[in-house]
Amino acid sequence: MHRRLAIFTHKILGNPKFIPTTTTATSYFYSQSNPLNPKSNGLALFRFLSYTSMRRRAPDPDDPSTLMKEDGVSVCSHMWIESFREPDRMVSNLTSYLRRFELWVLAYQKVCADELGAYVPRNAIQRSALEDLLALRNAVLDDRFKWGARLQFFIKSPRDKTDYESLSKRKIRVILTTTQPSPFQDKIVQEVLFMILEPLYEARFSLKSYAFRPGRNAHTVLRVIRRNFAGYLWYIKGDLSTVLDGMKVGFVISSLMRDVRDKKVIDLVKAALTTPVITTQVEVPKKKKKRKYQKKRVLAEDEPKPDPYWLETFFGFAPEEAGKIPSWGHCGILSPLLANICLDELDRWMEGKIKEFYRPSKTDVIWNSPEGEAEQGNTSWPEFVPTSGPDKTRKIDYIRYGGHILIGLRGPRADAAILRKQLIEFVDQKYMLKLDNDSLPIEHITKGIMFLDHVLCRRVVYPTLRYTATGGKIISEKGVGTLLSVTASLKQCIKQFRKLNFLKGDRDPDPQPCFRMFHATQAHTNAQMNKFLSTMVEWYRYADNRKKIVNFCSYILRGSLAKLYAAKYKLRSRAKVYKIGSRNLSRPLKERKGASPEYHNLLRMGLAESIDGLQYTRMSLVPETDYSPFPVNWRPDHENSLLEYIRLDDPKTLEQQRSRIREEGLISPQDYISMLVWNYKRNSIAMDQLSLLRSGSNVNESEKQLQLSINNENSVQRSEEEEQHEAFKVAQI
Repeated sequence: MHRRLAIFTHKILGNPKFIPTTTTATSYFYSQSNPLNPKSNGLALFRFLSYTSMRRRAPDPDDPSTLMKEDGVSVCSHMWIESFREPDRMVSNLTSYLRRFELWVLAYQKVCADELGAYVPRNAIQRSALEDLLALRNAVLDDRFKWGARLQFFIKSPRDKTDYESLSKRKIRVILTTTQPSPFQDKIVQEVLFMILEPLYEARFSLKSYAFRPGRNAHTVLRVIRRNFAGYLWYIKGDLSTVLDGMKVGFVISSLMRDVRDKKVIDLVKAALTTPVITTQVEVPKKKKKRKYQKKRVLAEDEPKPDPYWLETFFGFAPEEAGKIPSWGHCGILSPLLANICLDELDRWMEGKIKEFYRPSKTDVIWNSPEGEAEQGNTSWPEFVPTSGPDKTRKIDYIRYGGHILIGLRGPRADAAILRKQLIEFVDQKYMLKLDNDSLPIEHITKGIMFLDHVLCRRVVYPTLRYTATGGKIISEKGVGTLLSVTASLKQCIKQFRKLNFLKGDRDPDPQPCFRMFHATQAHTNAQMNKFLSTMVEWYRYADNRKKIVNFCSYILRGSLAKLYAAKYKLRSRAKVYKIGSRNLSRPLKERKGASPEYHNLLRMGLAESIDGLQYTRMSLVPETDYSPFPVNWRPDHENSLLEYIRLDDPKTLEQQRSRIREEGLISPQDYISMLVWNYKRNSIAMDQLSLLRSGSNVNESEKQLQLSINNENSVQRSEEEEQHEAFKVAQI
């Protein structure tokens, strides 16, 4: 830059004709002495070149760096706040959020985290990836994007190093005709649509649905059942999981258009549902090879690690209600949200039936208020229901987890039969699903109802009621009541273990060796099983028989590992394994006496790997059941934070607080500080008016003092004004 400036200046100084003839240059040179002689006026020329404004290039509207004006998380937060502020409004301008490039960058980060197994910071995204991402966004906005592309992509996964232009015809045919994973660009578009639609519908969904929603899980369902279903006698359990397999496109779109009227978003979802998914596979004949020792598979640098064994085992324990996740067309992660949107009509219909069926009776011991939200029994022990007299109150409650529903009813069985008939008609009319009485059985609480691998049953308890009578006499009486028991199903647990090949037999289950961990070390195997046991302890956290069921799981795993170690180290029996490795298998099994130093010495020197023993080998080591109280109208923490923020952001809330402060005769800290500052400014004295108000015992005296101070201020102001007026008259004279 300096070299070019020097050459340009030398040309001007050497050749006067080379001087620019612009108006600015001419006016500037002629304002100096002898402007036509640049050799004698080099300083003026240098000033001219120094102060000439440089033309800057206008920012490119398609530059990714200029489009990222805000953080994507803040954009999502704004969407959540607006949705919860007006949950019932009709939305028709979602395309404006679809244009926000910040959401696309955030979606790219989330999909990359799933693909690579590591989070990619925003400043670590390459320029080429941002340009490809911008091209994908423009293609979606211009209707050039096609779901399920196999060869032509706007953006590819960082793991995908395939050169699709140089593929052979055979490989191209295999790609086009066989089942392939969802394209990387499809996942990004699904993520963007999910971030736009989720806050909109989370503010509208019923509080009775708990599956596929943030902040809600199976534990929440169990706690709600323990809290609200204690007084119900009849239960209706229904399976609507066939709805999750797929629904008609017209019904899904009509359910979506009840609240969303944005054509771009509706067309994208419709195209994802209607575009066919290729699921055919070409059978490749396998060549017969002699069995050899398999080499350990080495993962690529950018390939994520597979799920560990303990996590795969725990996923095998998924209950029937949580075992099915919807996957519709090319919707991907949008499928559970769309399923909840369609089933939300059932939730609203059941909420109407809850209000319709509620008929309170003042003579009943629970739910005898017209509102129906009164506390039942003891608030610290909500599942306890006192039994005195007939059950006259009629009430129902409802809960849905995915495609499974549970209805509790208090009253005669005839009401349950009527409700079941109405439910069958509604499902047939709305979802075209044929149900019968066998698919919606009515069961009494005494028989036990299985839901989420937990059995709901009723136990009769006789608590001792102690109270103080007249005269200070303590009276103890035996009471009677029912207690709702939420117990983990041991039969279902045995079934899951049998499915995972951990045991055989029903009445007397016999553990089987876990040969999948045959080549792993003892320390690694024990660590995997300890992680699995920790997750099982958390899964059965709210079961009444938590100690028993977890101790049974520990017994099965300990027996399975003992048989594995007996076969691996040729110890012949489990008893010998327990004798060498102790009860929790924490001692090494492969060292022999005299062959190597003691295990403790090797461990101290760092030459041996520490072996953790199996946890929960005794029932006393298992933690107690969690009986923490659960509120009636429970909401997740993020929804409570949103509602609290919206309430505090409302100007009416601030005005109500100020009026309440005035009514109570209090003063806010802001007003108190402003009074102190004003007194300093006016009198240069720290005059505490609040202490002045509270110092006198009589309020009238304090008011008089304040009035006197105000009068003094007025008199001083008047005298100053009179002096100024007289001075003005003197000046005029």
